[in-house]
Formats: sequence, structure tokens, C-alpha cells
Amino acid sequence: MADERRNFAWMDLLWLAFLGGLAVLQPIREPHKQLVLLGIGLFQIFETRILKPIEPSRRGPYSVLIKILLATLLVAHTGDIESSYYPIYYLPVVSAAMLFGVWGTLLWTALASAAYCSFLIPALKEFQLTAGGSTELVIRNLFFFLAAIVVNRFVTENRRQAWRYQNLAETLAETNRRLEQAQADARRSERLAALGQLSAGLAHEIRNPLAVIKGSAETLTRTLGASNALAAELAGYISSEVNKLNALVSRFLDFARPLDLDLRSQELPALIDEALKSVRDRFPGDRVEVEREYAPDLPKAPVDAALCEQVFTNLTQNAYEAMAGDGKLRIKVAAANANGRRGVEIDFQDTGPGVTEGLGEQIFNPFFTTKKDGVGLGLSIVSKIVDQHHGWIRVSSEPGKGACFRVFLPVE
Repeated sequence: MADERRNFAWMDLLWLAFLGGLAVLQPIREPHKQLVLLGIGLFQIFETRILKPIEPSRRGPYSVLIKILLATLLVAHTGDIESSYYPIYYLPVVSAAMLFGVWGTLLWTALASAAYCSFLIPALKEFQLTAGGSTELVIRNLFFFLAAIVVNRFVTENRRQAWRYQNLAETLAETNRRLEQAQADARRSERLAALGQLSAGLAHEIRNPLAVIKGSAETLTRTLGASNALAAELAGYISSEVNKLNALVSRFLDFARPLDLDLRSQELPALIDEALKSVRDRFPGDRVEVEREYAPDLPKAPVDAALCEQVFTNLTQNAYEAMAGDGKLRIKVAAANANGRRGVEIDFQDTGPGVTEGLGEQIFNPFFTTKKDGVGLGLSIVSKIVDQHHGWIRVSSEPGKGACFRVFLPVE
């Protein structure tokens, strides 16, 4: 910022130096000339502040018009049509070339030329226009237009180049964003694969002792029977807890087991409706308003119907649980393009408390959960299923304003 202010200060000094040079030239005793030059200098330096109250779209025309009027005043006080100060009209001409397009530049240049030629009207009452004078007048006006076209072409090309650089910068920023997202997706897939293998090994190792424990508890129940009610009751507790552990181990194995996809072209809205009905039946007392927004003419997607319905059911159930039985679930389905691939995007947007800042990446990790009785495998399995379909799932959230889970499934 300091360098920018210093550059403007030097430019101001140059303006004052040039205008001061004009002020000390003939006619020196014409006070109006010095006042007009002072006005030109002040307006050029403080133009932005002077025109600030005016609507931005009108500042350009006002700026050029004021400069034409100041140039006309200077020429009027320094000899009219014979004034050596006529090049002052280059100021509004160049300003117009920098502010407007080709036609706007030509229009304002014509107006500046007309303002200069207007001094010819009173001059013809006293003098006769010679052929040489006509030629000189035409040459001066033609140079106005020549300067306007040259400057306008340079400015237009500069703007076009700046536009190209801006588009390139935006493209690079978008490419970097996609690359970072792809790297994040790859890291998540690698974590899921590694943890899946670990879970499979642990599940198998845990299941064998559980089978022994359950078998022993059932043997105790059959052997003791009614002779020892306390032992039979404790054996029943052991069997019940072993069943819970077996169910948990089964979920681990579901997460770790390689998916065998049965891909068929499916209408995704139909699978979503099935998932919504399933969750609604599971939470009959909840007052959740479901708003569907399905785009027309959605393409079919090659998916495993059962696994995709599991994805939609899990996301819907999470939304119900996040809203604690009262809220609004908005589901939007639309065709989309992602990284050059055609597909379908499905948004599950709830009005719950949202995802805590910084947890957007972690919630897809296995065994990570914010629920008291959760295991932390639901979203991990969802992410794995979506990855196997060569799609992606992402979450966006504002704490206190709900969360939006977006799933992309390719159609090719």
C-alpha cells in the first residue's frame, strides 16, 4: 500500500509540473488561464473523490464531459480557434478511450472535436477561412480521432489480456481446489482400505472366542436348568451380550468385506423414496417435514440398488437423528458434471445443529462418532459404497444451521 501511495504522489507531482509549465507560458497576464489550469489539475488529481457521490455507471460520462468543458474554457481564454493550447482536448479524448468501447470513444471524441470547432463560428464573422486554415483544422481533428483509436485499442487489448489472466487464475484456483479434494478423497479411501483390513482381522479373531463363550453359557443353562436360578440368569446375560458383540463384529465384517456390485441402470429417485419410507416407518412419531426436489429427465445411473438404498437410508436416518424428531429434510436431485464426468448429485440437507467445524473430514473415518451409542461405521460404509461406485460424498455445514451431505454418482 505504501508503494501505491508513493506512485500516486509522483503522478500528482508530474501533473502539477506540466500544468505549472503551461501556466508560466504566454499569455501570462490572463488570470482565467491560470484558474482553468488549476481546475484541470485539481479535477485530474481528485477526480475519484469529486465524482464519488455520482452513481458509478455515470461517473465515466461525467468525467469526460467535465474535461471537455475545462478544455473549452482554457482554449477560450488563450486565443479561441487560434489557441496553441488546443492539444488540451487530448485529455478528454484519451480519458474517453480508456473508459469506453470503440463507439463510445468515437462519440466522445466527436463531441470534443465539435467543442473545438465551435470556436470557428465567431471567428468566421471577422475572418475568412483559407484553404490552408481548413487543412490545418481538419488535421488537428483527425489527430484527435487517431489518438483516441490508438489509445482505445491499447486499453482494449490490455483489458482482454487482464481478463485472460483472471480466467486463468480462476481456472488454476478451481483446479487446485479439485486436486486438493481428490487428494483428500484418496487419503480417505486409503484409510478406509487399511482400517478395513484391520477390522476384518480383528473381527475374525474376536468371533472365535465369542463362539466359545456363548457355547459355554448355553451349556451352563442346559446343565444347571432350574437347579440354580442365579447361574441360569447370569448365563442368559452372557448369551445376550455375546449376541450384541456378534452383531457388532458382523458390522465390522460388513465394513471390511470387499463389495461385489450388481450394477444396473436405476432410477435414483425411486431408491431415495424407498429409503425415506423405511426411515419414516422407523421413526413414526417424529415431526420431520420432507421436501423433495427432483429435477425432470434425470439420467439413469449404473448402481447396485441395494447398496445405494443403504446409502440413502443411512443419510436420511442421520438427518432424522440430528434433528431430534423435529425439523425439515430437503432432498435435491439434479444432473451434474464433476471433473468432466456426467452424473447425478443428491443433496440431503437437514435443519439440525450441523457438523462441528473441523470435523467435516473425520466423520467419514471408521469408528469416529459423536453419538453416545454409535459405533462410527455408518458414514464409513456409506463412503466406501460411494467410492466403489466411482463417485464421491462430501459434507458442508454451518454450525447451528444444519448440514448438507452431497453424493455424486456417475452415469457412465
